[in-house]
Amino acid sequence: MSETSRSQAHLRQDAPRPLGARDAGARRTTAGVSELVQAALPLIIGWLPSQRWYAGKGRAITRITPVVGTPLQVGDPALLHLLLQVEYAGDGGSSQRDIYQLLLGIRSQEPPGIGPGAVLGRLSGGPYDGAALYDAVHDPELTGRLLEHLATGDRFGALSFRRTPGPGLPGNLPGRASTAEQSNSSVIYGTAFILKLFRRISPGTNPDLELTLALSRAGSTRIPRVAAWFESRMEGAEPATLGLLQRYLPDAEDGWELALDQVGRLKGDPSPGNFAIEAHRLGRATAEVHRVLARTMPVARLDRTQTHQLAAAMTERLDQAVAAVPGLTRYRSALRAAFQALTADHLDGLPVQRIHGDLHLGQAMRTPHGWVLLDFEGEPAKPLAERRLPQPALRDVAAMLRSFDYAAAHLLAGTPSDPELAHLAASWAGRNRTAYCAGYAAGGGMEPSSAPELMRALEIDKAVYEVVYEARHRPSWLPIPLAAINRLALTV
Repeated sequence: MSETSRSQAHLRQDAPRPLGARDAGARRTTAGVSELVQAALPLIIGWLPSQRWYAGKGRAITRITPVVGTPLQVGDPALLHLLLQVEYAGDGGSSQRDIYQLLLGIRSQEPPGIGPGAVLGRLSGGPYDGAALYDAVHDPELTGRLLEHLATGDRFGALSFRRTPGPGLPGNLPGRASTAEQSNSSVIYGTAFILKLFRRISPGTNPDLELTLALSRAGSTRIPRVAAWFESRMEGAEPATLGLLQRYLPDAEDGWELALDQVGRLKGDPSPGNFAIEAHRLGRATAEVHRVLARTMPVARLDRTQTHQLAAAMTERLDQAVAAVPGLTRYRSALRAAFQALTADHLDGLPVQRIHGDLHLGQAMRTPHGWVLLDFEGEPAKPLAERRLPQPALRDVAAMLRSFDYAAAHLLAGTPSDPELAHLAASWAGRNRTAYCAGYAAGGGMEPSSAPELMRALEIDKAVYEVVYEARHRPSWLPIPLAAINRLALTV
């Protein structure tokens, strides 16, 4: 028997016990997992920066520390769940720390059909010496194993799988990785369920789980039902949400793709089309979600000090953005004035509540029964505690207005200086922005036009965020938020 085979046989015998169990087998398993993690770290360091969801792009990793390692399946193939703390150089020479979730598959041979970007390499040393290490999200057999743990509510030491009341979950569905571009990873199980795996982890309940559960329990039909989730305890902190299993919507159409389809038709037929009708319906759906959240979650009103703090936070984000993207410098004074306008007397007592936090067309699905909203985790770049704070409900409205601008900008791809197309794009965005706001008011939300200073400040704040994001991740898209900044600066 080879050294690799002996190590694998050893793990098969001991790994099913919880890592915290006080027996000799568990101690041997802990040692085996530790050796495996140490062997994997050199491959992880080389692979991690290339992932879409990695937040430290362009920054050197200074330290990587395993937090929790849990074997979920042993043998060939094996499945290892891993939480890693990654330290890297932040802005201004400071150090930044993030915790990432990895699901690692280990096989003597690479699984067929797996893409090259999902393979980390071959392990050298440790209990699986010579085996292929890869992102298990792309292995249907291992993602099926993950669903089994969710179905049975298993617990492995610090790792807990939890189900919501209702019909049982199937335990034998293989999962396929979603190809959608996103800051997390998703696995689709047939036409029944979709599992979102949060990649960047913070202690505490993720807002996506918290708000979706609240909406589900209130009977809202505007979100997919939560079926299960899993979480991990970390020393000295509350449990961190790791993944969320929801009903899949196989007959739904992505709002972003629907909008782009309508925009693409403008070149052959400049008539308005019917997307404004859908924009109005989407506005109503947004208002319905806000009303349920206001009924089931904490609400408040900002006093004068808190309103000043809101304006100061926006100003601070602007100053950080100017440092990162100098092209914003010429707009700084006008944008600061827009934020300062929030401190006017008539805005005292501004209502705040829990909101989506990162609403855009790609977070909305058009089903045969109406619009459904997804992904309530908020902006992933913000700290989790900040994402869980009550906010003005119109922040979601402002974010969706920015999304209509993004969709319209696709009409100018390849011909950005065509004045006729630019006019068509602006008209399309304007129609749908107006329709969405009208639908939001009709659904019981605050009339956006009744708070122009707030709407302007919120839209600017979102566009400033977009400028920094595009500069770091998609430089070719940077002109889209910069055009919005230019327009909004002129209206101050």
